Formats: sequence, C-alpha cells, structure tokens
Amino acid sequence: MNHETATTAVRANETLHARIKAQILQKIIGGTWKPGYRLPVETDLARDHGVSRMTMNKVLTQLSSEGYLVRRKKSGTFVAQPRSQSAVLEITAIADEVAALGQSYRWELIEQNLRCLSGPERAGFGLPEDGAGPWLALRGLHFAADTPFCLETRVINPSTCPKAVDQDFGPEPPGSWLLRTVPWTSATHTVRAVGAGTDEAGFLVLRKNTPCLEILRETRTSDSWVTRVRLVYPGGVHQLFAQFGPQLTPAQASK
Repeated sequence: MNHETATTAVRANETLHARIKAQILQKIIGGTWKPGYRLPVETDLARDHGVSRMTMNKVLTQLSSEGYLVRRKKSGTFVAQPRSQSAVLEITAIADEVAALGQSYRWELIEQNLRCLSGPERAGFGLPEDGAGPWLALRGLHFAADTPFCLETRVINPSTCPKAVDQDFGPEPPGSWLLRTVPWTSATHTVRAVGAGTDEAGFLVLRKNTPCLEILRETRTSDSWVTRVRLVYPGGVHQLFAQFGPQLTPAQASK
C-alpha cells in the first residue's frame, strides 16, 4: 500500500468513526437512549454499524471520556446521568444533590463501628499518628435511582459528638443527621482528582483507575474536630462550582 492509499484509508476510518459517534450521540441527546439506558453489547453494536469491535470500542471509549457514557466493569455501558453539582464553599446533603437531578435517592449503610483506625486510615483522614481513636467509623453508598452515586467514608469524634455513638445511621446518612443535629463553627474542603482504587471501584461498580472526584471535608467546633469524611464520586457524572466576586483592595474598601 502506497502513502496516498494509506492516507485515504486513515481518513475513511476517521470519517466512519465520526459518523458512528454522531449517530450514538443523536440517540442520547435526542432522548431515544435516556439516562441509565444500557447499550447493546459491543459486539452487537459493531455488527449493526458494520465495523470492527476495535472501532466500536474506540467510539464508546471516547464518548465515555466526554461524559456521555459510563462503562461499568461486568455490567456494561450505560448512558450517563446528568452531571450533579456540589458547591465548593457549602456543605450540602447528598440527597439534595440527587433530588436536583430528578432522581430517586437511596442510602445504604455498609459499616458503623466504634473502633481504632489503622495507619493508612489515619493518613487518609489526615489524622496524626497518635489519632488512632477509638472513633465512630462509618461507610456507606449513596444511590441515584439504582446507580451508585457517591461512596462515603467517615469518622466522627465521640468527644465532640457523643450522641452519634448510639445513633442508628441505617435509615438516615450521617451527613444529613450531623447537619440537622450538631452545630459547627468552621469547615475545610480539599478537592482532588483520583483514580478509583480496587475498593472504590468495587463499591461504585467502576473499572479500576476510572477518574473520580474526591472531596475531603473536616468540620470543627471551637474546641475540636467533629467529623472527617471522604466522598468519592465517579468523575464523569459530577462537577463542582463556586460563585464569587472580585475582592476589594483596602483602598477601594475605604471609599
């Protein structure tokens, strides 16, 4: 194959790739395939479009990276839910985030134990070496409809929030209960992009190393910290926002 023929073949393949992508996008944007819809298996899609499985995989991978699809290990490929938003400078109930998407909300408690933390756990929460506890350790999943929406791992300080020790967090997630019950004076948010580890991938039904959004939060009273929580969201269906204005210089403020 000479150079000209090879170039023509590459361009034809790129055009085919773009055409298939446009057809799938039309079904998503047009509402034929609604959020949560499970796509036919890759081999069937390739056959229906008259292309190789490799070509179809590239199209689905690109649509997934752009946030239109979610590919879940052993479950298949789904149309992504609309992106939810969290305010960087606010503490909101995750149930409210899900409700804003028009989805039904569900909470599933995985762990609730008063125990000491391991070294890696302390490091994950930013606790000092001597901060083993015991603390109230909690873990649970937030769902939007039947899809895992956020994995929550939390510790609560019994010395500043003793009522939490006897509270059953099966019916109500700890974040909502704390917002309603415990006064706090300050909070810190740390936000970063992470790849889903084996643990997160299993709970969120993602492929390992799938991009995720991690929020680390600490709330405090005037005396000590109340709770530290790690929230992990699938990155393709969540975004953060902040609203702010220009800061005044001292000279401007005095006018």
